[in-house]
Amino acid sequence: MRTRIKICGLTRAEDVRAAADKGADALGFVFYAPSSRAVTIEQAEALAPHVPAFVAMVGLFVNPTEEQVREVLDRIPLDLLQFHGDETQEFCSRFGRRWIKAVRVHEAQQINQALSEYRHASGLLVDAFDPHQYGGTGKTFNWDLIPSERSLPLILAGGLSSANVASAVEKVRPWAVDVSGGVEVSKGIKDIEKISDFMREVHRVCKID
Repeated sequence: MRTRIKICGLTRAEDVRAAADKGADALGFVFYAPSSRAVTIEQAEALAPHVPAFVAMVGLFVNPTEEQVREVLDRIPLDLLQFHGDETQEFCSRFGRRWIKAVRVHEAQQINQALSEYRHASGLLVDAFDPHQYGGTGKTFNWDLIPSERSLPLILAGGLSSANVASAVEKVRPWAVDVSGGVEVSKGIKDIEKISDFMREVHRVCKID
């Protein structure tokens, strides 16, 4: 199985183009103002034309209001919504878009509970737990907590980089991996060589026809 790759926290047009050129399957844009990688709607409007065909544009939200999500959707051609807060399945399903739900993991039962609670999602993203952050911590977590049997496609996040992503893919066999800080020179500023190295390591342990 080929592991898909999402590059998240994009803020510059050159990074959007580089990530797509290197073969990313999805590009993530953070609509959460407290994040150091956040973009405004106006910034996202300027970045959207640089996302080529067959590359998914993902919008990340943390405990938004319905109005906030709809305002983004009115102006940005998102393919997928990513909810990283305490949103319910009912809320996530309101917008007529496919969506994934993130879970910050510190015990195995959380994943099984989320697989059941968010069964209408297009995927479940598992990330490191931090009591003060909803994501983007740069920390890994104990991958042994991830069940081998999953009812939804599993996206692995949390502290991934070219140094550990091959081991992560071999151990977890996720549907996709999600990276942000591991391909940056500073928060929100990506590094082309780090993106290239990350992609190469994922492909090295996956069979690409």
